[in-house]
Amino acid sequence: MAPSLLDRITIEPGKCGGRPCIRSSRMRVSDLLELLANGASIEEVLSDYPTLVRDDVLAAIAYAAVQTSHAIVRVA
Repeated sequence: MAPSLLDRITIEPGKCGGRPCIRSSRMRVSDLLELLANGASIEEVLSDYPTLVRDDVLAAIAYAAVQTSHAIVRVA
């Protein structure tokens, strides 16, 4: 995965509670992923949010992949 794609994800204290956002906007990565999870196509998202571009959507997906790639240790 190209580092430049993940560079589109920003985390700023005081903006959206410090949650990951797309390019310093107030569009949270989680909001974008939720739209996709609920069946919206990339084209629909881009149409509904004209400030976003395709790489923003791909960056959100890539960010989620990185965040879920760590090992999970279960404690009994």
